Amino acid sequence: MIGYVTLGTNDRERGAKFYDAVCGELGVGRMMEEEQFIAWGIPGGGAGIGLTTPFDGKPATVGNGVMVALEASDEAQVRRLYEIALANGGTCEGPPGPRGEGFYAAYFRDPDGNKLNAFVMS
Repeated sequence: MIGYVTLGTNDRERGAKFYDAVCGELGVGRMMEEEQFIAWGIPGGGAGIGLTTPFDGKPATVGNGVMVALEASDEAQVRRLYEIALANGGTCEGPPGPRGEGFYAAYFRDPDGNKLNAFVMS
């Protein structure tokens, strides 16, 4: 259903470092790269994630209520993704832990303030 999600950045190289690390833990690398835009994922695979400086030339801003959820393989990977995010300029929005029956997640923001989570459902 969803092919990819694009998030804005005001510092492409700083953001690329963050997503290289997070996406690397998920087993995917860069699948497309241009001067303004980078996408991570597998061509023909599941949904990817892109990072871009806005094409209109205005500063990137964060959408209130917008979040990208990254599906992890297990609780240990949720914890690793959270630690990787924080080690690469991300900030905590909620440490790893259970969030209701059968749902384990961690919440964090990338260096530009875009909200993400890593989760696993049982």
